[in-house]
Amino acid sequence: MINKIWCFFIIISVIFSILNGNLETLNQSIFSSITDTTQMVINLFGSMCFWCGIIKIISETSLQEKLKKIINPINKRIFKNLDENGKAYKNISVNMVTNMLGIGNAATPAGLKAVEELEKINPDKHKLSDEMVMFIAINTASLQIIPTNVIAIRNSLNSANPSGIIMGVWFSSIMTFISIIILTKIYLKLRRKR
Repeated sequence: MINKIWCFFIIISVIFSILNGNLETLNQSIFSSITDTTQMVINLFGSMCFWCGIIKIISETSLQEKLKKIINPINKRIFKNLDENGKAYKNISVNMVTNMLGIGNAATPAGLKAVEELEKINPDKHKLSDEMVMFIAINTASLQIIPTNVIAIRNSLNSANPSGIIMGVWFSSIMTFISIIILTKIYLKLRRKR
């Protein structure tokens, strides 16, 4: 569906540029956006490699257990039916810690593993368990303490103060996280009543 939407936008852009005699401007825009995108990807690459390495170190040392203990009180209240020593719980914790560090790309493998483990313990394979629904909602909300990717993007675009958004990110992130938990719990209660 997204491919069709993008194709539609591209075709409309080409048609309007031909009708308005701006085909040369369209060509310049295409090539300048390719250059800008390539430069941004190169700038982000170093940041992503650094943080993926940090997450790998965290996952293979005792630091992961320490971070897990910090978010354990939150996870105990959210995922009451999960075994704290289980693989699903561990992957959920790693995913949440990675998201808190603002590197959603590095959180994806732990998130996928968490969903796989939750599926293994799901009694009804035809629908998502309550824990799966809650995890997907929380993962989407993505509580962030250090918005690494956003800071890296702002830095690559020569922002005067790349980290100036931190307070706004904290506020919006915490409010979104709390709201998504409340709304998901309401949804799950309504689903059980059906």
